[in-house]
Amino acid sequence: MNRSFYTIMAAQFFSSLADNALLIAAIALLVQLNAPAWMTPLLKLFFVLSYVLLAAFVGAFADSRPKGNVMFITNTIKFVGCIAMLFGSHPLLSYAIVGLGAAAYSPAKYGILTELLPPEKLVAANGWIEGLTVGSIILGTVLGGVLISSSVSQSLLSLDIPILETGVDTPAESAVMIIMMIYVIAALINLKIPDTGARYVSQKTNPIELIKDFSICFKTLWNDRLGQISLAVTTLFWGAGATLQFIVIKWAQVALNMNLSQGAILQAISAVGVAGGAVWAASRIPLRNSLNVLPCGVMMGLIVCILAIYNSDMLPNTTIMMVGKFEIPLNLLPAYFLLILVGWLAGYFVVPMNALLQHRGHVLMSAGHSIAVQNFNENISVLSMLLVYSILIWLDAPIQYVIIGFGITVSTIMWLVIKRHARNQAEYDSMHLIGEHKH
Repeated sequence: MNRSFYTIMAAQFFSSLADNALLIAAIALLVQLNAPAWMTPLLKLFFVLSYVLLAAFVGAFADSRPKGNVMFITNTIKFVGCIAMLFGSHPLLSYAIVGLGAAAYSPAKYGILTELLPPEKLVAANGWIEGLTVGSIILGTVLGGVLISSSVSQSLLSLDIPILETGVDTPAESAVMIIMMIYVIAALINLKIPDTGARYVSQKTNPIELIKDFSICFKTLWNDRLGQISLAVTTLFWGAGATLQFIVIKWAQVALNMNLSQGAILQAISAVGVAGGAVWAASRIPLRNSLNVLPCGVMMGLIVCILAIYNSDMLPNTTIMMVGKFEIPLNLLPAYFLLILVGWLAGYFVVPMNALLQHRGHVLMSAGHSIAVQNFNENISVLSMLLVYSILIWLDAPIQYVIIGFGITVSTIMWLVIKRHARNQAEYDSMHLIGEHKH
């Protein structure tokens, strides 16, 4: 990998770190406002809404100028969302502003990989980007939980800056202040990303024309025999992943007797598995063999179902290990193991699918447009699954039933995708398309 790739990795790490820490801070703000429980998953819904509504425009924006410049501008929008949150705007609205920045950031972040690297390096690049992103999810989730904890927040709130009156009076607000500083670090790194020299045809500015272009790209990718399989898998993965974040928090409260801060750290446990699976896939799976990982998606859904069976009362609450100041009790070990295994399988199958989808998108259209189509589909899935989850929570459905339904749905859809790929291959072999040059 060249030096520019590592700069992109650093920028992505800090931006994603802040995004995930901010989610926990936003949940804490909702608790502070005594918001109803069903409103919590709507945070993610408001965050991803921009990915869907602006999909036709952000791809053209990403291809209209150097990707590093796009990443700087969009990171600044995230910073503005934090300011809105800090100065009294409703957490849902503020997090929607951050989502607006993220929606425009994504086509540049992934699109630049196809400009920098040849197809044979895309699986490895995605593995490292995904592993690093998951690392930032782990640290960001833990950081958010730590920042809202009583001991750390009291220390932050006790800091006195002469002359300056910040108006920061609560643990959640002090957490947002720290997160804003992380966004500043990400923005400074964005300025160091060099211009790859890739240039596309002059981008249209008429909204109607942009929507027409987007619909053509959408149909092209879904009609491609490899593109449709990888797009279906990544669409399912991101919808399931976003929903699983909230399922784990709720499951931690009900089955493991954990509070929000502890549940946030439990989320990070599954992210460790995703990072491991992503890096393992990067080192083991060449682009040409990327479709061999599809059965892992079926296995992942079935293992999620096992979570519904376990609770912390099944084993004694005896400390068996100390990691620094953290105690690891015996009754939490099965939960940790299951979450790591689910994460590992998820990371292992999504990284090759991401790389294959980026490759086909780059061949058939432009980098920014293909990522915009991918984001549109993935976040329609996120919105749909979170909406269903919010309704189930509103109806007070037992979390065990929610988990079983979730796991069976994921396994069934992955099985149908495998069957569709088999039918495609029975008609004619499309594997020779992997590695072909841009049309």
